Amino acid sequence: MKFICLFLLAGLTVACTSTTQTPAAFAAEHPEARLYDETRDAAADVDAALIEAASSDKNAIIVMGANWCHDSRALAGWFETERFQTLLSENFVLRYVDVGQKNRNIDIARRFGLDEVVGTPTVFVTDTAGRVKNLETAPTWRNAASRDEDDIYTYFANLTPARTSD
Repeated sequence: MKFICLFLLAGLTVACTSTTQTPAAFAAEHPEARLYDETRDAAADVDAALIEAASSDKNAIIVMGANWCHDSRALAGWFETERFQTLLSENFVLRYVDVGQKNRNIDIARRFGLDEVVGTPTVFVTDTAGRVKNLETAPTWRNAASRDEDDIYTYFANLTPARTSD
């Protein structure tokens, strides 16, 4: 038994100290950004976003996530790319809300129709009047890091504000 324990310990030591590099094919295929600030007044930020959205004829995106969350960082990273910046700046007012360990700013989730934040990120899209347009899919973003860039882009492009022609 002692020999088996020593053998397992040696194997773990080798595994933990190996200098083998991860192949590029297994590296992250998405950008990341840490934009969730626990020191912000989230309620005030959301109120300001909704006011700005209404006055600029845009929808609002409220992303409830955390910097510890791989999927929250991935979605924020995509939003920081040039492709998404163009879509977002023309059609949305974007705010990030830090949810801690899914125990902070839960009142905001309730405000938009969810009793809790089950996964991060949870993403609410509101119309220009502040009504949630995606309540059914808002909590489904906890796999954002594994979603395809084009699928993410299409999802938000389909939620742009309806504008009437002059």
